Amino acid sequence: MMVHELRDRLRELSADIVFLQEVQGLHLGHAEQHADWPSAPQHEFLAEDVWDNHSYGRNMVYDHGHHGNAILSRFPILHEHNQDVTHLRWEKRGLLHCAVTLPQLPQALHCVCVHLSLFASSRRRQMEALSRHIEKVVPADAPLLIAGDFNDWRNHADDLLAERLALTEVFADSDIWQRPSRSYPAALPMFRLDRIYQRGLQVATTQVHAGPPWSTISDHAALTAKFKIKVAGS
Repeated sequence: MMVHELRDRLRELSADIVFLQEVQGLHLGHAEQHADWPSAPQHEFLAEDVWDNHSYGRNMVYDHGHHGNAILSRFPILHEHNQDVTHLRWEKRGLLHCAVTLPQLPQALHCVCVHLSLFASSRRRQMEALSRHIEKVVPADAPLLIAGDFNDWRNHADDLLAERLALTEVFADSDIWQRPSRSYPAALPMFRLDRIYQRGLQVATTQVHAGPPWSTISDHAALTAKFKIKVAGS
């Protein structure tokens, strides 16, 4: 089953923090159709025995269940907040914000998992809401990661987030890419829909996980980044 394959592949990446979109907190139809469908919410099933800390933000609710964004973390989550940024009533969207404590950092690492609208006007409203939220609750000198499905093939997010929040996209930070990586469709990526933005960290490596086996799990390629953190006192 695909959810079991996804769990195996995520474990192979050995990431400390995972940002997920369209995670199913409950799906009664799948549970009825598949004998080995996990009894636990999908984010808990994916996190089991590896990411002891996890958060789920429910966005879309329907008769047979609900889905939303999730953050899985090896490190403690100090607090969490799920903000509804829905603009079109048939397209539910949210921002899941977690403050994560890392032993190497003197203050929390703020992580925001996003899934933005398919429509440009709605995305502008949602990125404005994202910026206001960050400015209000995240200290200007705090390390920050914002990742997820931006649906931003025209690359409008870069201008706003770079200028207003001092963020850089991890692939655009590279001498090789110079702009966000192509991530959709996963079999042969052509569009730059998915992003990882950072502030206060140093990008070490980045990678796009496209083609098999990832393309059999999701229509979006998985993106990963490794960061260097200066240890206090070093």
